[in-house]
Amino acid sequence: MMMRVLLTHNRDLLTHFYGERGVAALKALPIELVMNHSDEALTGDALVAAAQGCQVVISDRLAAGSRAVLERLDSVKLFTRCAVDMRNIDVDAASDAGILVCNCSSGYADAVAEHALALMLDLARNITRDAERYHGGDDTHPMVFGRQMAGAHVGVIGYGSIGRRIVELALAFKMKVSVYDPYARIDNGAVIHTDLASVLSQPDFVVCAAYATPETERMMNADAFAQMRRDAFFINISRGISVDEAALEAALLDGTIAGAGLDVGDGRDQQPSLRLARLPNVVATPHSAALMIEPSDFQAMETVEQVKAVLERRLPIHAKNPHRVPGWLDR
Repeated sequence: MMMRVLLTHNRDLLTHFYGERGVAALKALPIELVMNHSDEALTGDALVAAAQGCQVVISDRLAAGSRAVLERLDSVKLFTRCAVDMRNIDVDAASDAGILVCNCSSGYADAVAEHALALMLDLARNITRDAERYHGGDDTHPMVFGRQMAGAHVGVIGYGSIGRRIVELALAFKMKVSVYDPYARIDNGAVIHTDLASVLSQPDFVVCAAYATPETERMMNADAFAQMRRDAFFINISRGISVDEAALEAALLDGTIAGAGLDVGDGRDQQPSLRLARLPNVVATPHSAALMIEPSDFQAMETVEQVKAVLERRLPIHAKNPHRVPGWLDR
């Protein structure tokens, strides 16, 4: 019998995330591809119904793999998340159900790092504020001084693939760079590997690029913002869960910090909250840092490789629980 693969992405997600190349690559395989030809997300009962008779589920960020869902996926061998972040997949429940779980690697390090630098430049140069003034027909010249990137100090929290790329770009801008990551080894002599207190208190820009883990949850809280310089900017391109938004709002309103550049937050679909985005000293973008063709295509093609692995009866890349489901192929 031909293997059936469910691609959960709705029409919008197919257009803006998975992409034509990934779909074409799946269709070229000896499988029956089941697609979500609607504008709705496949969640809960709808996801279970769509996955009936399927051996592989390629899930988007909205198609959560809860225990209630995974326990009813009788034919599924592999449940893969087309992203790095897989917090909405219950790996323990999948293991109990004999389902292998995979995710994708971060093919968007370049895109997100570039976005972090763009937010820094915007805040340093008042680009959004001046552009909005011009759009409104105001051609006065307010003589508000910006901040030069060359010679400025940036502190990066987290030295994963995104953090490393931010460091490389900052060095290209001739910035002073310090990094806090207790688990990383930093061999670049131009980078200062320091503690959290120093990376908060000394730089002109503090960039959160840490992975979302229990350890980093709400690490940017009132105490953290109080340690920053009053003329410093905070940038978050990691995950909203890393930041206490009430504490950030208070710090922005009372002048504890000068401003913030945000691409993530506690808003809808991990976007920055609108109450923060409305503040005059905030530049906020709607979780769009990685919305580029290149990173989306990279992750889609990794899921294609995972499907190929199942067809060839071998372990797919980025498998998270193979030690707990040794007989997953024979389900």
